[in-house]
Amino acid sequence: MLRIGGILRPLSALTLRCFSRTFSSSYVSEKSSVDALYPSFFHPTAVVHPDAVIGQGVSIGPFCTVGPSAKLGDGCQLYPGSHIFGDTELGKQCVLMTGAVVGDDLPGRTVIGCHNIIGYHAVVGVKCQDMKYKPVDECFLDVGDNNEIREHTSIHRSSMSSERTVIGDNNLIMGSCHIAHDCKLGNNNIFANNTLLAGHVVVEDYAHTAGAVVVHQFCRIGSFSFIGGGSVLSKDVPKYMMVSGERAELRGLNFEGLRRRGFSDTEIKSLRTAYRKIFMSIDAKSGSFEERLAEVEQHEELAHVPIVSSMVQSIRDSFTENGRGICTFRHWTGS
Repeated sequence: MLRIGGILRPLSALTLRCFSRTFSSSYVSEKSSVDALYPSFFHPTAVVHPDAVIGQGVSIGPFCTVGPSAKLGDGCQLYPGSHIFGDTELGKQCVLMTGAVVGDDLPGRTVIGCHNIIGYHAVVGVKCQDMKYKPVDECFLDVGDNNEIREHTSIHRSSMSSERTVIGDNNLIMGSCHIAHDCKLGNNNIFANNTLLAGHVVVEDYAHTAGAVVVHQFCRIGSFSFIGGGSVLSKDVPKYMMVSGERAELRGLNFEGLRRRGFSDTEIKSLRTAYRKIFMSIDAKSGSFEERLAEVEQHEELAHVPIVSSMVQSIRDSFTENGRGICTFRHWTGS
């Protein structure tokens, strides 16, 4: 790591050529072996605090700001007019597009992993919008690796020192999304434009939302689920399921998503059978919802299929003491 001194010197011709190459029309330039030959460099109009810790091969464009507690890993790129504030750490080869803001001068910390892209005018790791937040409390944001956070997205730190906002790896968060304080996101999720998550929402892995989705605080979205465009969620979405609607209702299983993720025909068939027993029974003697769940758990064949057990457990978790219950499902009759 290289600690930057206080005085910025004019760029040499060699550095100017390197700067031109780095801030090319390519959205993200791949780090090559040639790049390693060049030291870090910054445009004369950039303001880089002398206490900031800067890795090798870092590019800092015009009118950028890097605060005194910032740490930038090797190969990071700051496009013109992007800023890093507060106690903020960027891993290797992160990219801040024009206008992006990462971190905040607040107690606490923002940690961004490696190979992340922060889009145009995105705001990541700033003060939450919870009225219970106290300025003296530490607040935290942890982001994993290989996430693409697109333009105008906002991601807030936690609301208290005992909590964290967490985003895992390989997530695509499209334009104008909002991830509020204390949310917990897993891996490989896709949030389409204008997906809005209120505080304390939990999203597991491989979930997919269409555009303009609103999620109530404390909801849980299970793995491999799909949420239709324009949906409003006030309850949980169990694993493997598909929901949609102004007040989202269960619409069946996310068959296409399951196939794309490599689930076998046998697994999907078992899941379909279990879903029908729980949610689509036409037998007047089928019993209560709890009895139908128990029937699947005790079924001679279904009880031994891991994907079915996982779905049933996901449903049960939503009805624990602090759970919100699951999205409404349509009651079927024999007609």
